[in-house]
Amino acid sequence: MKVFSTYDNGRLTVQLHGELDHHAVRDAAELIERLLAEYLPRSCVLDLGGLSFMDSSGIALILRVHRRMVGSGGRVWVEQAKGQPLRVLDAGGVERLVRIVAQKEAKRA
Repeated sequence: MKVFSTYDNGRLTVQLHGELDHHAVRDAAELIERLLAEYLPRSCVLDLGGLSFMDSSGIALILRVHRRMVGSGGRVWVEQAKGQPLRVLDAGGVERLVRIVAQKEAKRA
């Protein structure tokens, strides 16, 4: 699992690559928490385009970031989810809490 991030004008973008399972979530969560504390962004984009696999612990990570952002008055959304990770998000009903942006929408967000 690799995590890349960029920050620009109040928006933190976190790109996740590889497999997001219960082992990888611990490290990814710690890194994302540090990034959120460092930048205090108004919005956070979780770019899942580089994920080949995600289990329910990935949902827990997304909801953790959601709680953190809402608690600080910010917002979070997911971009570029596809394949198996998108099916996990759909099955988990994540879109009821966190916006999942399609590729066409992502360019405008």
